[in-house]
Amino acid sequence: MTKSNYVSVDLQRNWGWLMALGILFVILGMIGVGMTVGLTLVSMLFLGVMFIVAGFAQIIDVFKSHQWRGIVGHALIAVLYMMGGGLVIYVPVLASAIITALIAWVLIIIGITRFIMAIVLRHASGWGWLLFAGIIAIVLGVMILMQWPYSAMWVIGLFIAIELIVNGWTYIFLALGLRTS
Repeated sequence: MTKSNYVSVDLQRNWGWLMALGILFVILGMIGVGMTVGLTLVSMLFLGVMFIVAGFAQIIDVFKSHQWRGIVGHALIAVLYMMGGGLVIYVPVLASAIITALIAWVLIIIGITRFIMAIVLRHASGWGWLLFAGIIAIVLGVMILMQWPYSAMWVIGLFIAIELIVNGWTYIFLALGLRTS
């Protein structure tokens, strides 16, 4: 029996745990949909803490690598991480506004790219789906910008909640597939 067979047998035997994880993610996602502002602010605070931890880790590395030529740049980056983390924690609403605007512009750029790809590939099978995905991305980005800066309070939390729900359903269907195979 190959290693891949052991993994699938193990997964088949433990499909219930995967199902439970999926259900938990769906429940957490549904709670998150009802608390998008809180989820946005908590995610910003978490991001700020992660920046500070990363900055401290880099400072420790600075002292361990004092012979390195790039030590000054490394120390500067560490300080910037800590300052950025402190700023995100101190003003989480501003951080979420900046990140939300970036998300909106990225969606618009992705949408335009998909739209152009669809036009280039218009003779290929399924090009309409690419066009549709591009239009949706552009519309979402524009909708977020039209509501900005107010959208900054709910967009990130909503995206996290939707990710949890989609991930949860993915695990549920995977578990159901493993149970029947």
